[in-house]
Amino acid sequence: MSIFTGAGVALITPFQEDGSIDFEKLCEIIDYQIDNGTDSIIITGTTGEASTMTEKEHVECIRACVEHVNKRVPVIAGSGSNCTHTAVELSKEAQKVGADGLLVVTPYYNKTTQNGLIEHFTTVAKATDLPILLYNVPSRTGCNILPKTVATLTKNVDTIVGIKEASGNISQVAEIMYETQGDIDLYSGNDDQVLPILSLGGKGVISVLSNIAPRETHDMVMKFLEGHVEESRAIQLKYLEVIRALFCEVNPIPVKKAMELMGLCGGTLRLPLIEMTKDNTERLRKAMLETGIL
Repeated sequence: MSIFTGAGVALITPFQEDGSIDFEKLCEIIDYQIDNGTDSIIITGTTGEASTMTEKEHVECIRACVEHVNKRVPVIAGSGSNCTHTAVELSKEAQKVGADGLLVVTPYYNKTTQNGLIEHFTTVAKATDLPILLYNVPSRTGCNILPKTVATLTKNVDTIVGIKEASGNISQVAEIMYETQGDIDLYSGNDDQVLPILSLGGKGVISVLSNIAPRETHDMVMKFLEGHVEESRAIQLKYLEVIRALFCEVNPIPVKKAMELMGLCGGTLRLPLIEMTKDNTERLRKAMLETGIL
């Protein structure tokens, strides 16, 4: 059974001006997401700036999310690392505090071979009973999970049930579905490719856009799955310029600025991420105004 179907939000982590996690604001934006139709909360992922968190902060952020969501929607915890031992420990802790699933990214910087990826993900999976989504984002990690590797993992490890595919390579996505014979939960990791991935058998999206347009992102997926393809396509195309603006600087710089513009939270980032440029802020503001988000 899938962890979720529809639109899961790759949730930002709100910080106070001193850089500490703003747990009160985190609860507010979780409620905003659930009230507006988000199908799953993905906490401590790339968009959540988890790579800047201590392990204690990482676990406390997952715990706070799980407790506040209180089973209203599934909570998927980002628990990946370029160190297999760290990924194992974070995954164990995520299970202890009640996460419903894990999102485990490929090792970054040190990277590894395809056989190394099999060893890495298998080791993490053996440490927990939770269902696992592989996270493939080679533009950030420098490491690509090849389709045959995905197929090997899903065939041999029962708890590896899906993949967040953010390679941007639709041909590779099609190859994944071919190699696995469709026996995998496929989620788009790119907001501009939701419909193409759904057309290949995807279950939904893990979305940055959902932070600022949760209802619309949910509707985009569900209308497609319900057979209303033209309506779904219209939503995808309507928000294309917003999506471009959300990635005109390194994620999550633009989406945090967007949420600040909406009054949902402050835009504080942790170094090395810095304030969005004025020109790109105006580009983002214009796109949000034109689509009615602002």
